[in-house]
Order: sequence, then C-alpha cells, then structure tokens
Amino acid sequence: MTTLVSQGAEGRLFETTFLGRPCLMKERFKKSYRHPVLDEKLTNKRLSQECRMLSKCRSLGIRTPTVYYVNNKTNTIYMEYMKQTVVFKDFVDEHVAKGERRVLADLCFNVGYTIALLHNGDIVHGDLTSSNVLVMKRIDKYDCVLIDFGLSTNSSLVEDKGVDLYVLEKAFLSTHPNSQDLFDKILAGYCSAAHSQKVVMSKLSEIRLRGRKRSMVG
Repeated sequence: MTTLVSQGAEGRLFETTFLGRPCLMKERFKKSYRHPVLDEKLTNKRLSQECRMLSKCRSLGIRTPTVYYVNNKTNTIYMEYMKQTVVFKDFVDEHVAKGERRVLADLCFNVGYTIALLHNGDIVHGDLTSSNVLVMKRIDKYDCVLIDFGLSTNSSLVEDKGVDLYVLEKAFLSTHPNSQDLFDKILAGYCSAAHSQKVVMSKLSEIRLRGRKRSMVG
C-alpha cells in the first residue's frame, strides 16, 4: 500500500514498503513548463545529486535517512522512514507554546553544529528551513536529522555557505516570530564547529545588508 505523505515543488513523498520494511518513496515528477529533454536531464541530475549528498553526509557523521534503492527510470528514491522523529518546525512551535525554551536552546545549538559539519564537508543544503530538519529523541538529549537535499550542491565558496545560513535565518524567523534568541543559538552551534566560522559570519552580515537594501529599494 502506498500513501501520499506530502507534495512539494520538486516532488511527492509517499509512505510505502521496500523488501518488507516501511520506507518513504520520493518521486520527482515531470515539469510540463520545461522542454522534455531538458526536464529529463535536470531531473536525473538532481536525483543523482541528492543520493550522493545523502551518502556523503553520513560519511561526515551527519544523520540523514538511509537510501535503500534508486530507480532512475521512474525518478524515485526509496529511503528510511524515520517514524520516531518530529519535524523541527513542529517541535519548536510546541515547546515555545509550553515555555520550554531551555530544551529548544540546546537543540538549536545542535542544529547549528550539524550545519557546520555539513559546510565543513563543502556541502551546501540549498533549502535550509525548520521543516527540513527532523528531531530524534535520545535517552538524555535530542539529535537532529537533515532531510530534503534536492537542491544541495558541492561548494567550498564562503558566499554559498553564507547564503545557506541566510536562507535558514529568513525562514526560521518568519516561521517562528520572536525567536531571535533561538536562531542565535543555531549560530553559536555553527561557530563552535565550523572551520571557517569567522569568514562565513562576516559573509552572512554582508548578505543581510544586501537583503535589507533590496527590501528598501523594493
């Protein structure tokens, strides 16, 4: 039995089984506005890129869903279904409502630390939001799992890493108002492990300034 879980701009996510075990199937669908040949090339490229990134993340010590199987003909990825997790966005909303910001502060630090490991490996996620991080409870702490690498790239450029953080900042603060203190914890976690934290933070400040100027110009 296959059940639709969610649908985004890049693909659909289904709950199904693979070799008898529960899994998620991510299907990249055709884009009618693109030329069929171009669409096929882009879809195959992004599918392969996502699988490589998921594999590389695990080699870097970053928790991501395990890839079970890739079908290049149907543009689908069968991957681990991590049922014992909560979407970071929902976790933040719930604990803010309860006033449990201490738990969130520790978790946000861990999220930033994990993103630093990502950037240390020269991986830029491309779509960092609180919806693309899962929270997994351990005995005495919460770990984070990164998902949805459909727009990820290999890059050692400080600009790209700064933009990655800027995208997360904009998404996080718009989704979770009055949570600047929590995002500051994410940055603290990032700076605790990032190899080039000083230059990346400087670039983030520069990108913020450019963003404000664009907003003023309209």
